[in-house]
Amino acid sequence: MNRLAGVTSPYLLQHADNPVDWWPWTPEAFEEARRRDVPVLLSVGYSACHWCHVMAHESFEDDATAAYLNEHFVSVKVDREERPDVDAVYMEAVQAATGQGGWPMTVFLTGDGEPFYFGTYFPPEPRHGMPSFRQVLEGVAAAWADRREEVAEVAGRITRDLAGRSLAHGGQGVPGEDELAQALLGLAREYDERNGGFGGAPKFPTAMVVEFLLRHHARTGAEGALQMAVDTCEAMARGGIHDQLGGGFARYAVDREWVVPHFEKMLYDNALLCRVYAHLWRATGSELARRVALDTADFMVRELRTAEGGFASALDADSHDAEGNATEGAFYVWTPEQLREVLGEQDGRLAAQVYGVTETGTFEEGASVLQLPRRDDAEHPADTDTDTDAIEDIRARLFAARERRARPERDDKVVAAWNGLAIAALAETGAYFDRPDLVERATEAADLLVRLHMDRSARLVRTSKDGVAGASAGVLEDYADVAEGFVTLAGVTGEGVWLDFAGVLLDLVIDRFTGENGTLFDTAHDAEQLIRRPQDPTDNATPSGWSAAAGALLSYAAHTGSEAHRTAAEQALGVVKALGPRAPRFIGWGLAVAEALLDGPREVAVVGLEGDPAAAELHRTALLGTAPGAVVAAGEPDGEEFPLLRGRPLVDGRAAAYVCRAFTCRTPTGEPAELAEQLGTGAAQ
Repeated sequence: MNRLAGVTSPYLLQHADNPVDWWPWTPEAFEEARRRDVPVLLSVGYSACHWCHVMAHESFEDDATAAYLNEHFVSVKVDREERPDVDAVYMEAVQAATGQGGWPMTVFLTGDGEPFYFGTYFPPEPRHGMPSFRQVLEGVAAAWADRREEVAEVAGRITRDLAGRSLAHGGQGVPGEDELAQALLGLAREYDERNGGFGGAPKFPTAMVVEFLLRHHARTGAEGALQMAVDTCEAMARGGIHDQLGGGFARYAVDREWVVPHFEKMLYDNALLCRVYAHLWRATGSELARRVALDTADFMVRELRTAEGGFASALDADSHDAEGNATEGAFYVWTPEQLREVLGEQDGRLAAQVYGVTETGTFEEGASVLQLPRRDDAEHPADTDTDTDAIEDIRARLFAARERRARPERDDKVVAAWNGLAIAALAETGAYFDRPDLVERATEAADLLVRLHMDRSARLVRTSKDGVAGASAGVLEDYADVAEGFVTLAGVTGEGVWLDFAGVLLDLVIDRFTGENGTLFDTAHDAEQLIRRPQDPTDNATPSGWSAAAGALLSYAAHTGSEAHRTAAEQALGVVKALGPRAPRFIGWGLAVAEALLDGPREVAVVGLEGDPAAAELHRTALLGTAPGAVVAAGEPDGEEFPLLRGRPLVDGRAAAYVCRAFTCRTPTGEPAELAEQLGTGAAQ
């Protein structure tokens, strides 16, 4: 048992029994490296990472490799999900040096934390042009012993280069019609018309880009934007990236047709996709979008909810096959024979046809990933994926049989930012589809964040596990995504306390994460000082902290009339003005926030007496409005629960909705149809 015993990160705990004398990321580890005059091996990964597990088994569990590491290095293991700041700084160095990055990330540092040699996965033996891990270790140790001046010069140059990188896109003016039109054109150029989505393989879900497309269509009526959103969501929903039995989505597809996923299932992907499918249903009334949104919400609650009421980070890509071997995707894939064993001959054949299971297989060793391929060619003239009783029965029986398989491991760590995304998704999905249980689950997760992740000064800790708060400070995305979740929950529940909590967090964003001209940093002013203060406005798997903060600041300003928060949002959106036309795929959430800014956003106050069905109908109609970024407050007339309710009485003794935009208000209405017209509501009514 090494120094990782007792930490809260499940990923680090996976390495607690390694023969490697691991240290967590602490000042003491670097003090030890300086005392012993040895370099630091920094190994960064996460619990659902397949190749992290492979390298761990091949090298970190090997006694000889561990002995060499322990003699010549101080080895530091980092969970990238727990310390995204450390990951971001050194990943930037890896990408700058090698032109690519990924996990596991392997970086060699001086005792002062300066990087001088980089890589990702290294095999135990030389292969495919890669040196073995042992060769790398011996080469680095030799360079440290014999060419120290050269190592120091390289480390110093890299550190100076990283420290000199900063963004100056705050205060450059907000993005306007031209920038958003250019962004849409750029997306159209990268759009895969045959398969949906953007770019080639591997292909990632693009929830943030789809949100921009839906908002752009709602504001401008651009049919091309809506069509890209609809077709992309349908392709993902039918593909193997979507779990056809249990709901939810895998991290990405290894091919451009969405057939074979990389099987880990992350909370953040599922939260973002749940919300965007709910928004797609809101805009179009698509039955497929409704089913996928609900299936994804149910997956999160069923498989990721923790005993404390939060949501776990991930399910592993690997699980054990029938022979007990840990194999990627074993839990999810099927052969025709396995279908027949569960369903019998006739239903087994039907299931193979419906879900695209072939004798040769679409994955490995004759197994297939379940899909819902279209049946519109000459060989299969009928589309057989309709929700018939027979197919639903097959789906239920296959799901029950799959539940008896060895399950993937779960990373039980609760990440504040990702729970904020889940709160927003579950609250809206519950409201749209009359599922109060989902709103309750969102509220319970919000309660946990307040009780466990916020200290008395409202500073956030990033993670917790088993009801114990972790040691890592929250980063910008934690404050922004939790605030987004709280604002959304306030609009759904009519409980203004969640708006108050969001305001406290956003005040900290302004005070502790904001630089000159409104630029934003990923860590607070008083956070641990790394070799560079991380600052990245581009979306990756989740909205960047920068654009998420812009969105939450804008919504809070719309709720409260706060000029300081609106100004901060507008300054933050300067980066979207600069990057949106050039790299729209990587700043989709920023573009979505810019759409809200151009639309107002609209402010909706619904007033009515408690228990009044007319007020409830107006509230639901307001939530279903497609006006980009519209905020909703509901409560008693002239109530104190929300600023938007003040001075808003009943109209002729009846419940009423007030819609305002850019300091101008429409005539209050008690008619849902008229309110829907004012909010540009889509097909879902």
